[in-house]
This record gives sequence, C-alpha cells and structure tokens, in this order.
Amino acid sequence: MSERLAFGYGTARRGGEAPARAAVRVEPAPAAQAPAAIAGEEKETKRDWAFFGLLAFTAVLYFRPQDQIPGMSAVPFAELSALLGLTAMVVGRLARGLAFTRVTPELIGVAALGFVILATAPFSVWPGGAVGTFTDVFVKVLLIFTLMVNTLTTIERLHRFMTVVVIATGYLATRAVFDYLRGFNLVENGRVQGAVGGMFQNPNDLALNMVALLPLALLVALHAKTTWGRLGAAFLGLMMVGAVIVSYSRGGFVGLAVMVLILGLQLARRRPAAVGTAAILLLFALPFAPSSYWERVSSITDDSRDATGSREARRILLREAWDTFLAFPFHGVGAGQFQNYNPPGRIEIWRETHNVLLQVAAELGIFGLAAFGYLLWRALTAGRATRRLLRRASGSSPPKPWQSPRAAEPAVVSPEQASYLDAHAGAMTAAIVGWFICALFASVAYAWTFYYLLALAAAPRDILAGRLAARSAAAKRAAVPHLAEARV
Repeated sequence: MSERLAFGYGTARRGGEAPARAAVRVEPAPAAQAPAAIAGEEKETKRDWAFFGLLAFTAVLYFRPQDQIPGMSAVPFAELSALLGLTAMVVGRLARGLAFTRVTPELIGVAALGFVILATAPFSVWPGGAVGTFTDVFVKVLLIFTLMVNTLTTIERLHRFMTVVVIATGYLATRAVFDYLRGFNLVENGRVQGAVGGMFQNPNDLALNMVALLPLALLVALHAKTTWGRLGAAFLGLMMVGAVIVSYSRGGFVGLAVMVLILGLQLARRRPAAVGTAAILLLFALPFAPSSYWERVSSITDDSRDATGSREARRILLREAWDTFLAFPFHGVGAGQFQNYNPPGRIEIWRETHNVLLQVAAELGIFGLAAFGYLLWRALTAGRATRRLLRRASGSSPPKPWQSPRAAEPAVVSPEQASYLDAHAGAMTAAIVGWFICALFASVAYAWTFYYLLALAAAPRDILAGRLAARSAAAKRAAVPHLAEARV
C-alpha cells in the first residue's frame, strides 16, 4: 500500500453541467426531430490539458516506465502529469465561473472514506502509519478520482481513455505470458509476477487487474473502427486471460469464471454472435493451460492439493480479521495497519487480511465499512442507471406537460452512441463484479483499480443526465412563447 504516486487525470470543459445553450438548440417544430448538435458528439475546439494530464498519468501508472528504463525514476512523470491535469481542471472551471469541481454521489463517497481514514487514525495501533496510508496512497486516489469526474464528460473521451487503459493492461498481460513461457520473473514454484511494480507485481494482484479490465478490452474490440483495431483489442483480451492463468491465482480463476458469466448475460442480447465466439475461444484455450494450474485450482475445494498451505493460512486470516473487527468495531486498527496489529495469540502475524471487506472492517470499523459499501453499491448500480437514462435519451419517452400530445422529445444520442453506452453498461457491471470476486481474496481497498472502475461506470450516466437536463431546459425555453400566445 506504500506504492509511489502515479498521478494524472484530465478535466472536461463542462464536467457534468448542462452543455451550452447553443449546443442544445431546439426548434419549435418539428419537435420530434433531434438536433444534430445533441445527437452527435460535442466537438472539441482546443486542446484540453486536463484530459491530456489524465491520459499521461494513466499511462505512467500502468506502464511504470521508471521500472523499465534506467534513469526514469529520477523524473516524477506521474506527479507532473497529475499536477498538469489538476491545475488545468481548476483553472478552466474557475474561468468559466464554475466551482473548482463537480460534485457527484461517488465523489462524496470517496471523500467520506478518506475522512474516515483520517478520523480513525488517532485510534490506530500506529497513528503515523494510518496517516501515511492516507497521504501516500488515498489522497492521491481522491485527487485523481476528482480529475476523472471532471474530465470523462463525453463519449469520445470515455472511449479514448478506456483504449489507453486496455493497451497498457494488454501490454503487461503480454509481458506476463511471454515471461512465463521463457521461465523468467517467476515466484512461488512457477507463478509469474508482473513485469512492473506497483499494483501489477504480486501474482494475485496481477490476476485481479486482468479480470477487472478484460471486459473493457472486449468492449474496445466490439466498437473499434478498423479491423486491425478489433483484432488488436481481441488479442490483448486473450493475453489478459493468459495472464490470469499463468499467475496461478485461485481467486483470479473464480473471478474470471463469474465475470465471464455476467458479461455473457449482459451482452448476449445485443451481441449474441460475439459472445458465442468469445465463449468458444475461451473454451478452446482452457485445455492449453498447464496441468499444474488445474492442480492448484483444484486446491480450492481439496486441502490435500494445497502444497503451500496458503488455503489454511487464509482461513486463519479471515477469522483473525473478523475478531479484530469485533474488538474495535467503531474505529478499527487504522488504515493499512492490520498487518502491524499482532496481539497475543495471533497466528498469521505481519499479514494482510486478504479480503477487501474484512480489510475495511478491521482497519476502519463500521463507518469505513459503510462508506466503502456505499461505493460498491454505486458501482454495481451505475450500469442500470445508465440504461434507464438511455431509454429517455433515445427520444422514446412520453411528451412533457408543456409539449403537445404528439410531440416527441428529440434524441440526445445517436443509435450508434446508444448501442455503445448500452454495451459499456454491461461491460462495466461485469468488470466490477469480477473485481469484487477477486477482491474477496485480496487487500485492495485503497488501491487504484476499483476507483478507476467506479469512475468509468458512473461517467456515462452523468453524460446522459447532463444532455437530458439540457434538452429539458431547451424545450421549456422553446415552449414559453407558445404558452404566452395560448393565454392571450
């Protein structure tokens, strides 16, 4: 959890505020026709340095060039990217007369979790360490999440951002597969670890990230504009599956299985052929997994096949984490401090909980668990909220009271955009479920991946909400003269 900062997100010109009036002009007649400025994507007229900072930070966070190129660690590229993005975001918003940031339910939840981390620090077994978890890790997550909230404000940006994430993750997955084939970078009797440090180094964390980001690769493959783009994204997706296998992570196996099931259910109604093809390819690839992999997976249900004893150790850790929560239900032992809490009788000393829910409960108590649970709920329901707004955004909702009975509301998304956002909602739901299943075997409550997924899941909902609000405001303005004539 002491990972060095890898900052950087960007800002959108308008955050979640309603677009400028000119962008949503509605003619009095015919009301059923969608204005082109609404149905299409808003064009950017100048470079947005905030969004550029976001992309740069994300590239540094995932590629970690300081781990691969000698001398790169001397230049704080991540911090510089973050500073560029955050500064451009704040200056741009203030110049437009807006508050320095948009406020969304998810941002409030992340800030609340950060507040609990600080509020419980004085009661920690090591107050300095708990504060350090906030200053070294979580405050950076909070700032970058704020940057994402204010920059992922168009469908085009959302897709570009996800493409960068997929390319970076796919590169690391490819490195992991080829490292395994070469017998390089192996730990624990043949398990491959990440080619870079940070959140990809540990084999279990490597598998978690691959499972969580695999749906994004499939989404990029389905909606790529060129054949090479589709083939490239599909190849990177296969490499992610391969990385899960060569990590030998049992939690990764369970998470992958559940994620694939959810993803299939989410996308089958829209892309049955693509889902069927992906399922066939996955089934075809599984027999090529090493026999030692299946032996390790079988230890999930058979203790006798667990040569390392890690299955029993995790059971003990779960019990010890639960006992810690019962001992300190209101404030826990401090963020990141469960591994430093070693009372008499503890067996698995100097170890983390290896369960994200028990990690939060044992370290932050009931208030931290409530804040983190709220964020999980928001992430899991974001896709449903997006699809609900899509029905209105497509122009199929009934007319408002100030409209004539035959007037239909103009669409604020094109059919292609609606298809993309619907697929995005399904992919993000599967990604978050996959992350959660893997996180039940990992201590990742303060790590980057969940907060990236949360921002990506909520962004389409906020984009649609902003467009719908602008459409309603424009329709009301257009109806005012006609209402006045009717009264006369």
